[in-house]
Formats: sequence, structure tokens, C-alpha cells
Amino acid sequence: MRPDELIEALILGIIQGLTEFLPVSSSGHLAIAGTLFGLNGEENLTFAVVVHAATVLSTVCVLWKDVSGLVKGFFALRWNKETQMLCKIGISMIPVGIVGLLFKEQVETLFGSGLMLTGIMLLITAGLLAFSGYAGTVRKDAISYRDAFWIGIAQACAVLPGLSRSGSTIAAGLLLGNRREQVAGFSFLMVILPVLGEAVLDLLKGGFSANASGFGPVALGIGFLAAFVTGTLACRWMIRLVKKGKLIYFAYYCVIAGLFAIIYSLVK
Repeated sequence: MRPDELIEALILGIIQGLTEFLPVSSSGHLAIAGTLFGLNGEENLTFAVVVHAATVLSTVCVLWKDVSGLVKGFFALRWNKETQMLCKIGISMIPVGIVGLLFKEQVETLFGSGLMLTGIMLLITAGLLAFSGYAGTVRKDAISYRDAFWIGIAQACAVLPGLSRSGSTIAAGLLLGNRREQVAGFSFLMVILPVLGEAVLDLLKGGFSANASGFGPVALGIGFLAAFVTGTLACRWMIRLVKKGKLIYFAYYCVIAGLFAIIYSLVK
């Protein structure tokens, strides 16, 4: 175990927990932090899967009322609003499922391609957040099946490092005319099964071994706990921010982070 290994895992876990829910791209920040710490793309990806699992757990904890309601509604075996919502979540997972099954290796390669792509995607994230502020005032009563699919496409595009998943899905939902509170909840619920599915597949393949992650078991545990605690706090905060419509400040931040990544990649 390297002397600074635990500190690195702690910092990366905190970054993941905060940025998974805030629309500033967790993958982009992990790529930047990983580069600064001297970790390569493959190590970043494996560690990212671990801390993503932690943030999924924090999502379940924060949205426990919604999650338990969906489960109870499903087992009621009726075509109720909970079953309809689960179907919409299932539809939203189709695009990212296709990307995961057909383009997993290409996506993994992108995580080791340097910070130039990350910086560009952060700038695109900034543009999406800024543009979503101009969404129309007409708001739908519920997210439609068509909207769920388009939001799912936004999530699939966000596999690119630097393109925020929450930022892309929330911006897509708002631009489609959905209410802020509906979009926030849907955005966080729709990521649970894809991330858990990826974690299970990697576990079966041995992708969670300490050697593959670049960290020892203790460091991985610290990273997991750090991501869970900060993710819980960030999830609660982000839901409040989306309801208030205060996303433009994150657009400013993404511009700064994106320019930093691009400049760093040029002068390195």
C-alpha cells in the first residue's frame, strides 16, 4: 500500500460523490483528478465503477420513499402509476444499454485518451445547462414514454468523460417541457439499474480486484464510503437546486473546469 494511497482514494471518492449528482460530470472530474494523481485510464475506470456503486446506494437512501413506492406498486400487479414509471425508467435504459453492450471497449478507451476530450465535453455540459434555462414555461403533467426515451439518449451520450449525466438528463427533460421536480427525481432514479448492472457484470469478470483498480481493499473501502456520504449530501442539495432552477452557476463552473482541462492537456 502506497503511503498516499488512502488519501488519493478519499479525495477521489469525495469528488465522485459530489459530482455524480451535481451537473459538472463525475467522470470528467475523476479523469482530471486521476491524471493529476498519475493514474491511467483503466485504473480510473475500475475505481469509478466502485464509487458509482456507492452513489447508487446514496440515491436509494435519499429517494427511499420513491424507490419503495415503485417496488410496492410493481408487486401490486396492477397497471398503476408506479408500474408506468418503472416502464418509463426501463425505456430510458435502452440507449445506455445498447452503448454498454456494443461499445463498452470504445468507451473504456476514451477514459484513457487524455484531458482534451474531457475539457471539450465539460464545455458542452456548460452549454446544455445554460440552454436549459431558456426552456419554455409550459410544463407537462408527467414524463411521457417518448420523453423517457430521449432522456435515455442523453444519458447514453453522457458516457463520454466530461459530459455530465445529471446535467444532460435534467437539461433534456427541461427542454422537453417537463417539470423541474419530475425531471430531478427521474434523472436520479433512472441511473440506479444501469450502474448496478455494470457493477455486477464487472464483478463477475473480476473487474473489482484490487490489482485492477490500482488501490488496495482498504483504499477502495474508503473511496466507497467517501462517495456514499458526499453523494447523499449532494443528491439532497441537487434536488433542491433543480426545483429552484439554479443551474446556470454550474454552467460557469463547467466552463472553468473545461478550460483548465484543455489548457492542461496542451501544456503537459
